[in-house]
Amino acid sequence: PLMWIDKAATWDMARTLGGSDLVDLIRTDTHTCYLGERGALHDWGYGCGTCPACALRARGYRQFAGYAAT
Repeated sequence: PLMWIDKAATWDMARTLGGSDLVDLIRTDTHTCYLGERGALHDWGYGCGTCPACALRARGYRQFAGYAAT
C-alpha cells in the first residue's frame, strides 16, 4: 500500500507506471491541501503551500524531482 512508502517514492511510482503524463495528471487534477485551495498551481500541484499536507507533498515532489534529474 502507498501508506508504506514516502511521497517521493509515490511520485516515482506514478512516473514508472504512467510516465510524465501520469505525473502531470496527478499534479494538475489532484490535491491534498487541508484548505482545499485550488487557485495556485505549484510545481508539485495545487494547494495553499503552507498547511502540513501541502508541505509534505511539496517536500516529496522536490525529492522526487531530484531523483528524476539524476
